[in-house]
Amino acid sequence: MQSYIVKQPIHNEENELWAYEILYVDEGTGMGIVGDSNAANAVETLLMQFQSGDFLEGKIAFVNFTPNLLFRNVPRIFDPDKLVIQIDEDVLLNPLAVKIVQKYKKQNYKVALKGFEFNSRYLTALDYVDIIKLNFARGVASLDNIVEIATGLKKEIVAYNINDQKALDAAKHLHIRFMQGPYIATVLPEKTRNMQHLQGNFLQLMAAVTRDEINFDEVEELVSRDVTLTYALFKLVNSAYFALRKKVSSVHQALVVLGMGQLKQWIYLMSFRSDAQMPSEFIKVSFLRANLCAELLLLAQDMPLSKSEAYLMGMFSTLGNLLDMPLEEALGQLNLSDVIIEALLEKKGRAGTLYSLVLHYEQGNWVEMSNNAQELGIPVHVISQKYFECIDMVNEMWDSVLG
Repeated sequence: MQSYIVKQPIHNEENELWAYEILYVDEGTGMGIVGDSNAANAVETLLMQFQSGDFLEGKIAFVNFTPNLLFRNVPRIFDPDKLVIQIDEDVLLNPLAVKIVQKYKKQNYKVALKGFEFNSRYLTALDYVDIIKLNFARGVASLDNIVEIATGLKKEIVAYNINDQKALDAAKHLHIRFMQGPYIATVLPEKTRNMQHLQGNFLQLMAAVTRDEINFDEVEELVSRDVTLTYALFKLVNSAYFALRKKVSSVHQALVVLGMGQLKQWIYLMSFRSDAQMPSEFIKVSFLRANLCAELLLLAQDMPLSKSEAYLMGMFSTLGNLLDMPLEEALGQLNLSDVIIEALLEKKGRAGTLYSLVLHYEQGNWVEMSNNAQELGIPVHVISQKYFECIDMVNEMWDSVLG
């Protein structure tokens, strides 16, 4: 029985990462059904990731618990400061479950109610709920009263399934502080530094390092123009990560040490990371997609691109948002193959199917993800494992460059 698990970020009103919800499913219980089996598997997987300390990056986790898992005291495996016990609204119709929830509240666990719709039958049980999650995919016409009730009861509110600008605007209009959904991941803070400088410098560098034949002197000249990049480059190559006997003192030497393979991701990371307003989670999405595309490509059949090209495809998938310009315009200034461009813009061809697979996994669209995997000949049972491995890769890279 194959389990899928993914973390989905929850942001605050300033678009800062606040928490993660852990989405999961088992094929054996039917896609999208949260039963005891897949909930238990998710908890087991999450516990292993908790021990590594990197999966949640110090953020709290919203984890869905069925009544049976609540009765078995499974949440007590986790520190109350790191876990929000999430339950579906029908759980509050079970008197025994309400008593168990009350017990967890006394043990300092926070409780979130997902899919809340006002029902007088469980109004008293709301005393034991800290957070109410509202489903914005069902429309927002009837949410005003629910938000008013929740606010009156002094509950935190999370708007989830924010899938477009309309839903985001509605959540902001209702003064909801926390939001979750695929559209949130594409929204950057309104105040960012001068994008014209960033666009020009970044695009010139990326165009130089993505050519079939890289002009080393050109790359050296472009890096040398940017004091911030030059400083960061010296700091990296002279760090313990490279363990050089003699410190590097020129851009040329530093580029040789780094190598052109690492240079592409370093430029991408440092160009955006130097902007204090740029959410680190957003940049990490780029690298997670890059690694996952590259790793899954090795398992796919009859692919029209190399591993390095698959990496670039994932990395550049967020480029339009990062540069505040249409993705087509941003890609048009780089030396990328038609296969990559068509995959990113139209999800065309087998490369487009690979990109779609990664997006569907990221968003918890398990049926579509499984269909993509079958089309590419990728064994579905390894995808979750690769996902966790890629998270570790991104965190390791992040620490080595910025640590």
